[in-house]
Amino acid sequence: MGRWKNALALTLSVVLFLIGNYDAETAETDTLKVPGETKKELPEQIPRFIEDHDAVAYPDAVRGIYVSGHSAGGKRMERLLDFVEETELNAMVIDVKDDQGYVTYQMENERFDHNAPFSHGLIKDPDALMETLKERSIYPIARVVVFKDTFLAKQRPDLSFQSNGSVWANNQGESFVNPFEKEVWDYNIEVAKKAAELGFQDIQFDYVRFPEGFETRDEALDYSLGSYGGKKDRVQARVDAVSDFVAYAKGALSDYDVNVSVDIFGYAATIEEAPGIGQNFSKIAENVDVISSMIYPSHWTSHFGIDVPDAAPYELIDAYSKEETQLLSTLDNPPVTRPWIQDFTASWLGPGNYIRYGRKEVEAQIEALDENDIHEYLLWNAGNTYTEGVNHDTNEGENITDP
Repeated sequence: MGRWKNALALTLSVVLFLIGNYDAETAETDTLKVPGETKKELPEQIPRFIEDHDAVAYPDAVRGIYVSGHSAGGKRMERLLDFVEETELNAMVIDVKDDQGYVTYQMENERFDHNAPFSHGLIKDPDALMETLKERSIYPIARVVVFKDTFLAKQRPDLSFQSNGSVWANNQGESFVNPFEKEVWDYNIEVAKKAAELGFQDIQFDYVRFPEGFETRDEALDYSLGSYGGKKDRVQARVDAVSDFVAYAKGALSDYDVNVSVDIFGYAATIEEAPGIGQNFSKIAENVDVISSMIYPSHWTSHFGIDVPDAAPYELIDAYSKEETQLLSTLDNPPVTRPWIQDFTASWLGPGNYIRYGRKEVEAQIEALDENDIHEYLLWNAGNTYTEGVNHDTNEGENITDP
């Protein structure tokens, strides 16, 4: 395993000082960016809850894999735990709220009175899972899918997008809830808080966006603009809603001992802003501890002058990394960058547009990141089948610090 650092070093006197100076009456967690609400000032410093002495220390550099709720609650989990423990990997991104909108373990949430349970209980004993991760020194990251939520959209059509009186769905049959609705924000933040209380040390929000191609259907669908209805420019309204949610979530979680991260499309870093989905890389990055761009070579077209990006994993990641590094350098307080990279074969691209991914291709991406001084990364494989024998070390990650 990689070297650990940033172990808890607070002395008893510091702990007592923080506790003694914490005023729950004045520690507002509301962000300053919620349109239409009374402005609430945050205190200059809100001490985080003191970290559990048994919590997993922030690694030298987070190197993790994605784990679905099915895997986390099933027989495959033991193999995945062994896989991480036997390599230089040290983290797991585990579904807490999945792509359909279900919470993966039984969780009470009084915000919505659903006719159907919003938890499907794939993970039968979440406390035991967290204890296992702690025993194996695996850094636990909770994945919370936010605005892609077919379950909530069907339960609360008023919080979704509708077409001819029915909940709209994309070509994959997936529905989204409305980022303009603050009620949706609070629902997801409550899920995130429960995950933090369970012991997850990093809350990773995914699908923090409008549906792809929304700019082509925004005026054809029926939905509320919430407090953003006064904006003349719908493109900017979408960008503001997504960016405001991120800032709001960061503030709401500020008194929990967790890092806040957001997944974002890689191409969002290459343009001023993605107008359809509402993602502005810089505005999001300003309000998170970690930014996780999804930079799978298979997901690019002809960017960076590369004709077949999937067949050039090193070149693609190298070119992207340089662009993102430049963009982050313009921020006053840039987050840690922890991109998602590809450990799957994109055969759906068709002959001539993809290559089979294995050890060489995964290592090429890691090498490109390392040469650009990026030592944190996450491996994505939807089926949770990861390549064996990959060298996951990244030059010891000496420049990485706990965000």
